[in-house]
Amino acid sequence: MALARVTVVGLGPGDEGFLTTRTRDVLAGATVARLRTAQHPAAAAFAHVPSYDQLYEAAESFEALYLAIVDDLVELAQRSPEHHVVYAVPGSPVVAEHTVELLLARSDVTVTLEPALSVIEVAVSALGRDPMTQQLRIVDALGGTEPLRGPGPLLVLQTYNVEVLATVADRLPPETLVEVLYHLGLPEQEITSLHARELTSFHRADHLTSLWVPELRTAGVAMDDLIALMERLRRECPWDEEQTHASLSRHLLEEAYEVIDALEAYVERDDRGSAVDLEEELGDVLFQIVFHAQLGSEDGRFSFASLADGVREKMIARHPHVFGDVNVATSDDVAEQWEVLKRSEKSRESIVDGIPRQLPALTYYAKLRRKAQAVGIDPLDPGRAMGVALRQLADLVVPLVPVTDATVSTESDDAWGDVLASISDLARVAGVDLESALRRRALVLASDIRSRESEKRGAAEPEE
Repeated sequence: MALARVTVVGLGPGDEGFLTTRTRDVLAGATVARLRTAQHPAAAAFAHVPSYDQLYEAAESFEALYLAIVDDLVELAQRSPEHHVVYAVPGSPVVAEHTVELLLARSDVTVTLEPALSVIEVAVSALGRDPMTQQLRIVDALGGTEPLRGPGPLLVLQTYNVEVLATVADRLPPETLVEVLYHLGLPEQEITSLHARELTSFHRADHLTSLWVPELRTAGVAMDDLIALMERLRRECPWDEEQTHASLSRHLLEEAYEVIDALEAYVERDDRGSAVDLEEELGDVLFQIVFHAQLGSEDGRFSFASLADGVREKMIARHPHVFGDVNVATSDDVAEQWEVLKRSEKSRESIVDGIPRQLPALTYYAKLRRKAQAVGIDPLDPGRAMGVALRQLADLVVPLVPVTDATVSTESDDAWGDVLASISDLARVAGVDLESALRRRALVLASDIRSRESEKRGAAEPEE
């Protein structure tokens, strides 16, 4: 026995003027036909055809509604004398029509899709845009909550009320320019330009409303442009052509230190100028990473995409309390879990494996102290840490006469190491980063030195 058949036709994006002759003929010759909804300008031409509008009120969700429509269509097709039903949907059967997707997924019915005009053709005509040359992307407003991605243009469909407009606005940068396309092809057609933050002010949104986003500058677009720039520099700049991973290593280190300086200035001042400086320095570090990624790509070993995918996948694996079913109560629990996962991933024998020994001594000791606590070695207590630091300082033997630079040695007394370790422990329980604290104090000292030099120069200048 042949399978029942459903033929799907489209009512077009507006009134009867957009109906194709094929759609009219198929509906006119149908023994059994259904409209998804009669709430469409072109549906008036088929007032005799029953619709599924009654299901809209009763359905608990759109998914339940669409499933109910599909079940009824299949049953109608199976019961009809010709085992065939014609189903008319707004717009085109192949554009933003979930009931058609559900029908195509069924194994107990054969589905035929008839071509029809969609909102896409009407939108690009109204705006005078070629969808191919502009690389237009079609987006379902109900298809997710994650930020929309550029570069654009985007045609956002199913923006049928203010609530949906609000969800789209949340997925765009607030200042993004958006064209609201209202009743295109109808006498009351209107195209309104708004910023994303203003979208909810368009209260007339209905099932004949769509959005056009001309351009969307997102991180992905910016990174693609930066990588393309790097590729060109490698081809056309003699200096960039000569670089290797080894020759670039010092630049990455220098840029990293400049970021630290900019970060400290930003934390201290928190103003527009320091933010601009920090943005620039972070960009310089990013460029160094892109440079190394380009070299890796040329060698066929890795690329920026593989770097980004790798760290994203690692972060997902390291956060089972976010992406899995692991429960944690505190940030300390997260840190402990992190160490366990990291040791497992790297197949390391010790949690200290992988800590660079070239780190500045204060930072190196602080990282090791955190690892020590993770394995239960000498947990720090504020009162005890203060007592140990004071005792170590009191026991320190200092010569009465300062030594000269010529007698300074790296072979220091262990007592000095004990003092520094105890102070570092005290700083840890107090939540202080000693490396940053001493760096800030060094900057104050550098400023004092400059002031004193300026005073001396002023004093040495002869009076006029």
